[in-house]
Amino acid sequence: MSGRRSTTDPRPAADTTSDVIRWAAFSCVLVPVILVWYGTSLAGAAGTALGLAAVTAVCRVLLRRSERCTAQRGGRHTKGETPVD
Repeated sequence: MSGRRSTTDPRPAADTTSDVIRWAAFSCVLVPVILVWYGTSLAGAAGTALGLAAVTAVCRVLLRRSERCTAQRGGRHTKGETPVD
C-alpha cells in the first residue's frame, strides 16, 4: 500500500479557529504561571489571566462570526481582482 492519497479521497477540513482558540486558552494559563514563577504578585498574575481570557473570548467570537459569514457567502470571492498564476 503506498503512502500517497488518491485524488478522490476527501481530506478532513482543518479547523484552524479551534486550534487558535486552544493555543490562546493554553497561554491564558501558562502566562500567569510564568509570571508568578518570576516573582510577580498573585494579584498581578490573576489580572493578566483575566485580561488574556477577555481578549481570547472576543477573538473567538470574531473568528466564529467571520467563519459564519464566509460560509453563508459560499467562500472567498476575488471578483477577478487577484491575479492567479
